[in-house]
Amino acid sequence: MSTAPLFPSAARAAFTPPPSRLPGVGTTIFTVMSALATETGAVNLGQGFPDFDCDPRLTSAVTEAMQAGHNQYPPMPGIPLLRQRIAEKIGALYGRHYDWNREVTITAGATQGLLTAILCCVHPGDEVIVFEPCYDSYRPAIELAGGRVVPVCLRAPDYRIPFDALAAALSPRTRMVIVNTPHNPTGTIWHDDDMRQLARVLDGTDVVVLSDEVYEHMVYDGQLHASVARYPELAMRSFVVSSFGKTYHVTGWKVGYVAAPASLMDEFRKVHQFNVFTVNTPMQHALASYMADPAPWRDLPAFYQRKRDLFRSGLADSRFRLLPADGTYFQCVDYSAISALPENEFAMWLTREIGVAAIPVSAFYSTPQDAGIVRFCFAKQDATLQQALQRLAAL
Repeated sequence: MSTAPLFPSAARAAFTPPPSRLPGVGTTIFTVMSALATETGAVNLGQGFPDFDCDPRLTSAVTEAMQAGHNQYPPMPGIPLLRQRIAEKIGALYGRHYDWNREVTITAGATQGLLTAILCCVHPGDEVIVFEPCYDSYRPAIELAGGRVVPVCLRAPDYRIPFDALAAALSPRTRMVIVNTPHNPTGTIWHDDDMRQLARVLDGTDVVVLSDEVYEHMVYDGQLHASVARYPELAMRSFVVSSFGKTYHVTGWKVGYVAAPASLMDEFRKVHQFNVFTVNTPMQHALASYMADPAPWRDLPAFYQRKRDLFRSGLADSRFRLLPADGTYFQCVDYSAISALPENEFAMWLTREIGVAAIPVSAFYSTPQDAGIVRFCFAKQDATLQQALQRLAAL
């Protein structure tokens, strides 16, 4: 067999990779801080996932589903029983009755649900309004769709929604507004009057709302979660995204769901069937079985509020200034009484010298807003939190 090159060397040209679709994206701050925490032996309160296991009943249900033969493709939008139970739960909690067959789809995690909603609606040149600081997948997803990000800035310490700025940001090119409550990274929540103001601002427009509600069951002090599903004038134009990973302490399963009116869900499924098609079968069956008991999600606010209060009380006499933490499992703190370092440098110093990893909130802005604030995750075992608090007491 000849080993001669297909083309003479003189005719060969060097291969040039195509231009990057995401030229501004590099290694995320979460990867950097987690690696640094591992390298230094720091307590990792940076990345947002629990260091404790889920209910053994849930993992047992996965095994039972596998042994029962639920190991082949499920229906593209998800198994019927799981979608039925999601629709029932949303109806009971928020009063919005979604058709489980046409208006609920199981996704490979909430992030895939967010990406799919954006890809199915946003066309090249469309504008998407985001409230910054914001979850780091929003901007790349919008850019992959050819859209343009229009940021509306939330200001510390309360991070309230500036509705005048939102109204000013709307244009004939606005296709979508992304809402996130409870809010990552700040731990703030939207209230009833916020949702009503949003409805008034969008009245008379064709703007779609993408509502990221993955922390819906982590709202504290007796407050209610203001889902867009509660408000008919918003629900009619909204995708609602949630996460089993967050609710049931199984972030590695990457299973979530999206609910939306049929006219939006029809478009969503066109994209969903080609970017993921469907989601892990035995885990869907396990989740459907587990959802028969509402106690795990009903008990979640008290479960995490106790951890929040433990962490806050441990920092109460420190030089950190605690910001409001009405939802999520994140606590933001102002460290300006401790250091004048920029947020990224302070987070690195805290990890190396004090042995506790945090995330700079400036990482959640497209243009860093360095306000001297970092974010801790308290979704950890009590022993982990106590170890971190002992180290932070040195400050």
